[in-house]
Amino acid sequence: MDVEILLLLAVPAAFLLVALGWFAARVDIKHLLEGSRQLPRSYFRGLNHLLNEQPDRAIDSFIEALKADPETVELHFTLGAMFRRRGETERAIRIHQSLLARSNLPQSEREKAQLEIGLDYLKAGMLDRAEDAFVSLRDGLLKREALESLVDVYEIEKEWSKAIEAARELERVSDVDQRKRISHYWCEIAQSALARSSFDDALNALDRAHQEDRTNVRATLLRGDWLAAQGRYDEAIDAWLAIEKQSVVHLALVAERVLNAHKTLGRTEQGLHLLRNMLAQSPSIDVLETAHRETVAHQGPESAHELVLAELKRAPTLIGLDKLVESRLTLAPAPLVPELELVKTLLHQHTRRLSRYTCGHCGFKARQFYWQCPGCRTWDAYVPRRTEELEAMR
Repeated sequence: MDVEILLLLAVPAAFLLVALGWFAARVDIKHLLEGSRQLPRSYFRGLNHLLNEQPDRAIDSFIEALKADPETVELHFTLGAMFRRRGETERAIRIHQSLLARSNLPQSEREKAQLEIGLDYLKAGMLDRAEDAFVSLRDGLLKREALESLVDVYEIEKEWSKAIEAARELERVSDVDQRKRISHYWCEIAQSALARSSFDDALNALDRAHQEDRTNVRATLLRGDWLAAQGRYDEAIDAWLAIEKQSVVHLALVAERVLNAHKTLGRTEQGLHLLRNMLAQSPSIDVLETAHRETVAHQGPESAHELVLAELKRAPTLIGLDKLVESRLTLAPAPLVPELELVKTLLHQHTRRLSRYTCGHCGFKARQFYWQCPGCRTWDAYVPRRTEELEAMR
């Protein structure tokens, strides 16, 4: 809303801007604007609706103003942005196309219209057209903005090599460090190569990922996956455990991998011991769930019960309590089973919302861990902690 208002405030004549600076402290802005005779009254009605947070009515008024004064370029941009935000991408595209069709449009305005129509196409999922629009601006006045959007397109298309090239160019233009992002692109390439069992390509990509960012936990994790895929389990375990030096909380992501590698080598007890050490270093619901499940299968429900009870005393959580009731169910006398099952059902209903991961940038919640948030597309925004753990830390 604020952006749209600012765009509209740019339309009145220069004397109004001077007057605003002189009288802003004493004069109501809306009344001052209504003193202008340079714009149709529908424009001011639209602005008034915006100020009162009535976007639907504002759009109707601006459309009326546009009919009265079709040459107002900034009004086209404002309407197009509003339509795009509302998901009315076809209307936004038509508005920006009408601007681009003008033969007398200044170059700066033409490039802005090209950028806006690219954003329209991106919002509409028309990625090829969006890419073409942004590529055409790579040498123009809006090069930085075009490259930022072009990187978004390549991420959505999973064109990681093109994304690397665009991110490097963006880094040169903006002086903003893109190495963490590029490191993740190499991880994406490595992960794809691993899926094809192209081990040489995967290793090369992982080396490039670490060259870009030595602290990239994901690259270390994938190096362990690369070793395990070739049957080099001891080396894989060492690689996964090396994550502790980078970020101890991220050990939760490799607990399952470490345990399965030990099981493959016939060392389940040692694997469980490692998981208990992980819990001692950094309490984690994910590690607890893995350790609890394997303890039930390998050592029995009584040992699992003792494990969860000890962990609850150290780091009490409702999700941990859910596991405690689960292990208690198998040990309880028959008369108590119905009551415990009821408690478990109620706990499970409540803990489902607490067992999600949360993006630290936009707050998007997900059942699984992501390296890139599906909501805001920020990299490394998720901490491998469940919502309940994060809330307990505040």
